[in-house]
Amino acid sequence: MKRVLTVQDISCLGKCSLTIALPVISALGVETVILPTAVLSTHTMFKNFTCKDLSDQLGPITDHWKSEEVRFDAIYTGYLGTIEQIEQIKSIFRKFKDDGTLIFVDPVMADNGKLYPAFDMDYAKENAKLCGEADIIVPNITEASFMTGIEYKEEYDIGYVKELLAGLVDLGAGISVLTGVSLEKGKTGVMGYDRSTGEYFSYQNRRIDASYHGTGDLFSSTCVGEILRGKKYSDAFRIAADYTAHTIEVTLENSEKPWYGVDFETTIPELLRME
Repeated sequence: MKRVLTVQDISCLGKCSLTIALPVISALGVETVILPTAVLSTHTMFKNFTCKDLSDQLGPITDHWKSEEVRFDAIYTGYLGTIEQIEQIKSIFRKFKDDGTLIFVDPVMADNGKLYPAFDMDYAKENAKLCGEADIIVPNITEASFMTGIEYKEEYDIGYVKELLAGLVDLGAGISVLTGVSLEKGKTGVMGYDRSTGEYFSYQNRRIDASYHGTGDLFSSTCVGEILRGKKYSDAFRIAADYTAHTIEVTLENSEKPWYGVDFETTIPELLRME
């Protein structure tokens, strides 16, 4: 059985980060080891949430794993709260990466043209360096703009997308994938570039007029699980895009109108049948 280490925060209530990564990747038949960077009572869309930073635990926990000769087929990082944690993740890469370890980085820090309130440009620059150590990165257009220094645009064409991908390639990652890319009206999806082959790839599906917290985590976690179960990268991205879109549609049909996360629990059986 393949084994992945995922390093993210854990929101006890809220369907995001580790509470998505653990069930989704496990359901895809991959042993999922978690390393929480912080514990939150809820995710940050709730008011008055509590947060306990766990930076001081990352070293002792991973030192223990190393002493037990634990190895990972992949290391997958999501939301990291501080520059200090980014530096700690680089150390974890060095501690556990070998020739067969996939490094997958989702540089969660921004959307809709703006950095999240907790972050600044120094954080964006350090996240860019972290991406340079990865095999696969999956920023959205806003995150790619901040990391490459290329102006953010709401309206764009494929030339702009390729410009962003060229900037991401310069960071050093093997495969750079832009999420939330709309190349035609009513469509959205991904576009990526594989520096080893020099090939672009893209996939578009129907754009759904809804936004939920945690859908980026659902996409990334599905990608990681599908890759480790043997899917080609391009197929993994396609399945993840379709699964995320389908889960949003199912959530919209929920009469209880959930607002804080998607109903991925109900759609996992369908994910396992996707090819």
